[in-house]
Amino acid sequence: MLKTVDLSGRPFHFIGIGGIGMSALAYILARRNLPVSGSDLSFSDITRRLESVGVRIFNRQVAGNLALYQGAEGKNGKGAPSSDLPQVVYSTAISPSNGEYQGAMEQGYPIFHRSDLLAALIADYESIAVSGTHGKTTTSSLMGYVLLKAGLDPTIIIGGEVNAWEGNARLGEGKYLVAEADESDGSLIKHSPSIGIVTNIELDHPDRFHSLEQLINTFQTFASQCSTLVGCIDCELVREKLKPDISYSISGENADYKVREVSYGGGGSTAMVMERGKLLGEMQLPLLGKHNLSNALAVVAVGRHLGLEFEQIKEAIADFSGAKRRFEERGKCDGITFVDDYAHHPSEIRCTLHAARLRVNQNPEEKRVVAIFQPHRYSRTETFMTEFTGAFTEADLVVVTDIYSAGEINHHDISGAMVAEVIAANHQNVLYHPSLQSLGSFLTEILRPGDLSLFLGAGSLNQIIPELMALFSQEKEVG
Repeated sequence: MLKTVDLSGRPFHFIGIGGIGMSALAYILARRNLPVSGSDLSFSDITRRLESVGVRIFNRQVAGNLALYQGAEGKNGKGAPSSDLPQVVYSTAISPSNGEYQGAMEQGYPIFHRSDLLAALIADYESIAVSGTHGKTTTSSLMGYVLLKAGLDPTIIIGGEVNAWEGNARLGEGKYLVAEADESDGSLIKHSPSIGIVTNIELDHPDRFHSLEQLINTFQTFASQCSTLVGCIDCELVREKLKPDISYSISGENADYKVREVSYGGGGSTAMVMERGKLLGEMQLPLLGKHNLSNALAVVAVGRHLGLEFEQIKEAIADFSGAKRRFEERGKCDGITFVDDYAHHPSEIRCTLHAARLRVNQNPEEKRVVAIFQPHRYSRTETFMTEFTGAFTEADLVVVTDIYSAGEINHHDISGAMVAEVIAANHQNVLYHPSLQSLGSFLTEILRPGDLSLFLGAGSLNQIIPELMALFSQEKEVG
């Protein structure tokens, strides 16, 4: 069995190819003219995009899918030669009992975790790996966009979709790769990029990390493997435990890159950017909130380290429209604005709602912030139950659904009703509606013109937005 990923021409087969992280890797390989196939239980825009670049996709996860590579007799008369067998890629979401995975094991295929392939690609470029508990997708998307606008033609692999390159991945001809490096399954330690970014450190995956110390150790290993580490020292753990080579701060810490004269508005932020005590100029950011200003400052720090002029950086930042599911405005109907946001951790929810409040306070057409929240994973919900209490204070109304399991077993019998109860201890306007199937009709009864409705969560909640907008459109036509 191979011990390293072979990028020289050997085929790849992905189990669960439609996932956001898996599909990005498959797309890059296919665009590099490598043979790629994969399986997924459902077809989507993502799988259709993969098919458009030559990827063969099966809609069942069975061992028979691998027969694609066994048609011709090999040198030993027992099928394809071992050098022609595909490298099978799986993610943490794939169970060891998965029939396709078991078939690959039994037949001796080289098998790699998704992170092994990402590590191989990171090693193949001058790479910028963006890590941290929060802000990875926005920071990596913005980083990729700045390099693209600067004419550096980067390769980009991220955990979200961006309109500028019509998806979650882009193959460039330049020397740089921008990659989102996830810590959730501990695989962050496999990466050794030219530049590493750490936005912050906070426990978010109690199913994987049993203590904050264990998580810190993972980030410390990653930091030690980066040729240059860029870190936000507004986070005490980054400041004290990682001691980055290049630091940035929006809160007045003594950093290499800082901001002053900051103005947070309903349409974004403006700030004067300082580089090691010298004024670079004014930056205008069309993304809402302090957290996004911090993300943008990380991009400034890396861009300057790569030798870009501040004018190039700030022009690209001012033009960036954001990644999907990051305060993504899905549309307006009957005076109601519908926003999709991936926030699921209490800290992320707090930041997102603060940004929404800034916008509503400065927009006379919007009057209420309505948070519709789907808790994500039983383990996470149980760990952060008490922290949800203060996370929704800037919402006028909170609607809680039942928990999205993400495949977990509910060992402690917790529910969305318990989350609603905890939030209600610090909020006087909380409603619980467990069923996602009937949530759309329920929301037509409580949403009203002037509402900024935010659909918060990393699960399936955002899937009801089109249906809900259609319901409001029908009501308007009838009225």
